[in-house]
Amino acid sequence: MSSSSAPRLSVVIATYNRLPLITRLLWQLAGQTLPPERFEVVVVDDGSKEPTRAPLQALALPYTLRVEVQQNAGAAAARHRGVLAARGDVVLVTDDDMQVAPDFLERHLAHHPPGSRTVVLGRIRPDPSIGDMPLFERWYAYLNNRMAEELSAPGARARGVHLFTGNVSFPRADYVGVGGFDKSLGQSEDVELGVRLEKAGCGFVFARDAYVLHGSDHVSFERWLKRAHRYGMFDTQVARKHPDVRDVNPWRLLFKTNPLTRPLLAATLVAPDASRVLTRAVMHAANAADKLGLEKAAFAGTSVVYGMEYLRGARGEAGGWTGITREVARYLQGRGE
Repeated sequence: MSSSSAPRLSVVIATYNRLPLITRLLWQLAGQTLPPERFEVVVVDDGSKEPTRAPLQALALPYTLRVEVQQNAGAAAARHRGVLAARGDVVLVTDDDMQVAPDFLERHLAHHPPGSRTVVLGRIRPDPSIGDMPLFERWYAYLNNRMAEELSAPGARARGVHLFTGNVSFPRADYVGVGGFDKSLGQSEDVELGVRLEKAGCGFVFARDAYVLHGSDHVSFERWLKRAHRYGMFDTQVARKHPDVRDVNPWRLLFKTNPLTRPLLAATLVAPDASRVLTRAVMHAANAADKLGLEKAAFAGTSVVYGMEYLRGARGEAGGWTGITREVARYLQGRGE
């Protein structure tokens, strides 16, 4: 389908080596209750090994689909390219491994009356098959559910630090106005964008009913640890960029976690390499608890493991004890230097 008039909504999806999954999502978008002339889909292939443009453009979809291809530059760069290419007043960003209900787009768009400056945070629900995934991936689903419950509570207020690119929509003009994703960030670019949108005056809404289902094809514990490490690194960069926002400072973990776990986090800071054995021992105990059906204990142990590797990344980015002291002091003061 093609149309000379601009649609109201643009769906932007970055993809990388997931042709079957992005194809599944595109077909689900074909069954939306929102009329196809009211939205478009922009897919940005971030340098997949196998071509995606021709197979995707060959799909007989009822809406306008455009496929951009770039050399591998990371998800932030791919999404940024997609938003700039979008023609809609409202942009919805989701991931290629998500699944959506037929009223997904309509529910998002309902929160964007003309002229509004609202960022809509949709819920990320676990795919039913998540039970077959490793503990560390099920832990992510647990965190998403916990955040959804917190934001659904009476009086709760969604904020920029809650922005995740798996399910979010915003006015394109506001995105462009704040400069878009910081492409220098290898991770945490979504939260950092949310902070800037909030500072620019956008309001945030949590839309529990505008949900996606998220499975996972991540099964490597080593890659999961690497992601935790990188989040610690890049969250440190975000904290330096926004020293007035305490909730992005990675050293908050030392003060907000259970006091019983703090010695383990401290061991990571004192002996980052030697304590890796301790990290794996905690993960082993968490997996053992999981096999015994002790889910709460298993998730608690997984949180500790993530926190230890996360602070290793933050420690490395801080540049030693002098940097750590400075970053912790910044958190405690709640302001810049």
